[in-house]
Amino acid sequence: MFSVHIMKILDVPQSGRLGTAVSYKTRSGQFRRRYVIPRDPRTQLQVSRRAALRRAAYLWGKLTDSQRAAWAAAAHGVRTRRRVNQSGALSGYLLFVKINCNLASLGLPTVADPPDAPRFGLSPVGQLTITDAKGGIALKLDLSGKTVQYIVLLGTKPRSAGVTYVDHFTILGLLPDPVRGVSDITDLYVGKFGVPRAGSRVFIRTLQQINGWEDLPKQTSAIVPAV
Repeated sequence: MFSVHIMKILDVPQSGRLGTAVSYKTRSGQFRRRYVIPRDPRTQLQVSRRAALRRAAYLWGKLTDSQRAAWAAAAHGVRTRRRVNQSGALSGYLLFVKINCNLASLGLPTVADPPDAPRFGLSPVGQLTITDAKGGIALKLDLSGKTVQYIVLLGTKPRSAGVTYVDHFTILGLLPDPVRGVSDITDLYVGKFGVPRAGSRVFIRTLQQINGWEDLPKQTSAIVPAV
């Protein structure tokens, strides 16, 4: 085992690998560390995502020129997610891969033609609440208003209560149907990360998805109460 030397630097905002160094930006500033080949546990989620990427890349080559042109037109004006306060234009190929990987993550079939871009309204998902009673811990999300076609639920492993920022989330599944304005996500979260300990903070993100298009994520968190 060896440690990875991390240092804070004064430089322009940057992110990614260059040679043997990896740069990234946090709320504390710009940092740089030595690149280390990541461990590859080949989880079921990783394997399925890689298979979806390979399938999308293969299917792109099977499209007609008119279909590829339609994807390029659909991608016009669409930007990538912001990273270190920057975003770029999305090509027709990248939009095709993005839409079809989003669909695959929900077990839906791939599409050869670009679906119309929807107009997303405000997310109906509200605050996360965590309770601990005799029946065990319960994690629930408040919902207000009408839900869209799908709402994707993402989470992270429990963190320290003092943590205010995380950026690596795992898909847990689709948000369960609400009952009297509340969606119970206990089984999805505990099934992935186990029962969070008292005093830890749980982070949850949700994404509205319509025909493979996604809106910006909405995040909420709560501290697990003591028994």
